[in-house]
Amino acid sequence: MIRRDIDVLQRRRVAAPIAAAALAVLLTVLAGCSASSSPQASATRTATRSVSPAPSQATALQRATPTAPLTPTPTPTPTPARPSALPVAPPDAGSKPQTTVQPKTSSHAFKNAVHDIWLAVTTGDPKYALPAFFPEKAYAQVKAIADPDSDWENRLWLDFTLDLAAAHKLVKPGARLTEVNVAPQYFQWIPPGACYNSVGYWHAPGSRVVYKEGGVTHSFGIASFISWRGDWYLIHFGAVVRDGAYGIVDDPEVGPGVTGPPGNC
Repeated sequence: MIRRDIDVLQRRRVAAPIAAAALAVLLTVLAGCSASSSPQASATRTATRSVSPAPSQATALQRATPTAPLTPTPTPTPTPARPSALPVAPPDAGSKPQTTVQPKTSSHAFKNAVHDIWLAVTTGDPKYALPAFFPEKAYAQVKAIADPDSDWENRLWLDFTLDLAAAHKLVKPGARLTEVNVAPQYFQWIPPGACYNSVGYWHAPGSRVVYKEGGVTHSFGIASFISWRGDWYLIHFGAVVRDGAYGIVDDPEVGPGVTGPPGNC
């Protein structure tokens, strides 16, 4: 009994170192496996973190191509407004019968007539003065002659265009109208039968166009205004009569000049 216990005890003493050695070998193997697998996992994680998607071709092109600066659109220059004539009377006034009403130079119609005459002078275009010029249909009623329409076109209007061209050459660019002086003391009613007329009218001779050039006052004359239905109209600009087809400026002066003289029709 005692010997058997001793044998068992001896076998346990022998087995213990063996078991301890085996355990040590096992731990060493496990430690080696753990060490060999850990760098691989770390490398795998490092590789995974270092890989990033390549930029697309469009993105690379945008980065490589510089953006051109925007060119500002030029602002268009506005076209200057074309001047226009102003009405003196309704368009059909010339076809209506005459009245004995004496015109006023303070009327809106006369101011429009002055505007149109000055516009024609400064532009050299006689058409601007048409509203201020004695109407052709009214002239046909006034004149007791064979062909008043032809006389209006080939004498009155033609003479006006020639006189206007001469006045346009006289007045320098940039001139400013000051006033048109009309002498009421010279107003006269021309009765039917005088001056080859079948209808009477009011007559205003020797008016003055006063203007400034470079601060200096200048003036020239308007030979004759006559009336139709209570409004003044230009009928003779540079002269009432002439001996040829040429333009006339009536008495150009430095300063406002003198209105008149009375007379003519």
